[in-house]
Amino acid sequence: MISLVENKTATEKRITDEELIKRFQDGDVDAYSELVMRYKDPLFNYVARMMKDRVFAEDIVQETFVRVYHNRDRYQQIAKFSTWIYTIAINLTKTELRRQSLRRFFSLSGMTEDGKSFELPDHKVNLEKTAEDSIIRLQILEAIDKLSKTFREVIILRDIQELSYDEISKIVGVPLGTVKSRVNRGRTRLKKLLQGIQAVEE
Repeated sequence: MISLVENKTATEKRITDEELIKRFQDGDVDAYSELVMRYKDPLFNYVARMMKDRVFAEDIVQETFVRVYHNRDRYQQIAKFSTWIYTIAINLTKTELRRQSLRRFFSLSGMTEDGKSFELPDHKVNLEKTAEDSIIRLQILEAIDKLSKTFREVIILRDIQELSYDEISKIVGVPLGTVKSRVNRGRTRLKKLLQGIQAVEE
């Protein structure tokens, strides 16, 4: 069997995600490894922005691939593979965010045994670009962090992950028109936040 991981030639670009998952369903473990290579960074970037915590993001991405591995036969060609895997990652992220909300609630309510807060630190994603571009990108990402979860979710999927409106609609489970509306409103709020940052700097 030819290794898809080792044989990274122009042929790889012609192999779609859907073809890879089909090969994996047929027993080709190398196809699974290639899917991991393709999606580990985009998924991590998405989850890290939503969770604002790199450690939890790594755990969620790892669990996402574990579920893909064990539930590979549940995938059907009627949906894009990217939609399927992002849906898994987003559901895991939302579950963890709910858990964190409960932890913060009990902590603020004085119901923890040791009295310590469960608030998790806000670790920013490292940006390896030129100094000027890094500053601009950091400002944008920090502004995105200030958006509500509803707007932050669709802005990251559309403008950072570059998914289609149709894919986002299926992933977050809302109508296409609602997705477009949230993206537009999110961009408007993001623009105002960035204008505020620039005004302060000037």
